[in-house]
Amino acid sequence: MAKKAGGPASGAEDVAALSFEQALKELEDIVRRLEAGDVDLENSIEIYGRGVALKRHCETKLKAAQERIEKISLGPDGEPRAQATDIE
Repeated sequence: MAKKAGGPASGAEDVAALSFEQALKELEDIVRRLEAGDVDLENSIEIYGRGVALKRHCETKLKAAQERIEKISLGPDGEPRAQATDIE
């Protein structure tokens, strides 16, 4: 399911437009293809690069979601603590 990118910039824009779920599904497909070993070397290198971009995108989305869900603050004793935030 890996898509050929028209170049590094268009590939990054393409990945940035994906939802977390879409990016994760495509990343899982890439991992399956690479593990199966049925992809030639040139294509393996290309889809591996896309996989790296998808992984970064998923990590960014997860971090943003986590930051929306909890707020870290310092308690009276100076120790960090996480507090749930109100999400509308």
